[in-house]
Amino acid sequence: MPNLEEFRAKIDAVDDQILVLLNERMNYVKTIGEIKQNSGGTIYRPERERAIINRLKNTNFGLLDQNAIEAIYQEIFAVSRNLEMPQSVAYFGPEGTYTHQAARSRFGAMSRYIPLATIEDVFKELIHKEAKYGVVPIENNTEGAVGVTLDCLGKYQELKIFGEIYMDIHHSFVSLNENLKDIQRIYSHPQGYNQCRKFLESHGLNLVEFVPSKSTANAAYLASQDRYSAAICSKIAAKLYNVPILFDTIEDNLANRTRFLILSDIKNPKMDNCKTSILAHTAHKPGGLSDLLYEFKRENINLTKLESRPVKAKEFLHSFYIDFEGHIDDENVQRALKQADEIVWLGSYLSGEKNEI
Repeated sequence: MPNLEEFRAKIDAVDDQILVLLNERMNYVKTIGEIKQNSGGTIYRPERERAIINRLKNTNFGLLDQNAIEAIYQEIFAVSRNLEMPQSVAYFGPEGTYTHQAARSRFGAMSRYIPLATIEDVFKELIHKEAKYGVVPIENNTEGAVGVTLDCLGKYQELKIFGEIYMDIHHSFVSLNENLKDIQRIYSHPQGYNQCRKFLESHGLNLVEFVPSKSTANAAYLASQDRYSAAICSKIAAKLYNVPILFDTIEDNLANRTRFLILSDIKNPKMDNCKTSILAHTAHKPGGLSDLLYEFKRENINLTKLESRPVKAKEFLHSFYIDFEGHIDDENVQRALKQADEIVWLGSYLSGEKNEI
């Protein structure tokens, strides 16, 4: 029969080795950080992080699956970046929202997080140099584009899109009370509540009083103060307010995903799997947009998003938000963009849609 204490001792020995190796890694990281600071190099290099994860996935033949490798190394990367230079991250708050969860997934536990009341506040925080990075939502695959983010990208052109995060949006049902029959109130943001109606009906909770909250994070807080209530919220909100998760992944649409942008004042170098975002103002004439799109086709550039936005300073005129594959400095991209009346470059960055890190 296996000896439990013997295996615990083996685990302790392995943990000791891991700690020694992690400290060795951090010593190398610290040296690299000093070299970067002396040469003006960028601390956050997402393409390098992706290359490391892909290499480890290809050499992994153990019990860890690919998601586990990503989760472990994302935290190691975040600790490494903070060792090279402390990171401050502004995000569309409050704490415990899905934007907070997206930011934490990329910048880890050690970074300094600044929750802000509006999306535009995040842009202003970066403009005022109060944070190095910002995280805001830009689109959801069921709700569509976030217009405020698109407008702010055009308004605050000093900032650039540095990266993107695609995150599956999963709602959890949390409560201090394990007995569903004792639950008298359900707190949630109306959107979150409406996205979980099938779960509520199947568990006989659709007739329980619904109390709207400002956010799903606020719902978790309210549930933490009320033993006869429950909340529909994110995992990070449940953890933040120490409310047990009774049911996980309760949303009706399991394919619910949101795309978030990482903002900064950094220009990424050319890299593989790059994406570029622009705002294009075309000639106000028949075929103005189709002429530009033809240039993308002629240069064999694949568009991944096209969204019209009103030019609010000019009545009934529109600009076009466009995502496409490639870097702004690519020769074929430069040739295609010469045909537009006016182009606002919003950023070139590592695509998060393929091989998400």
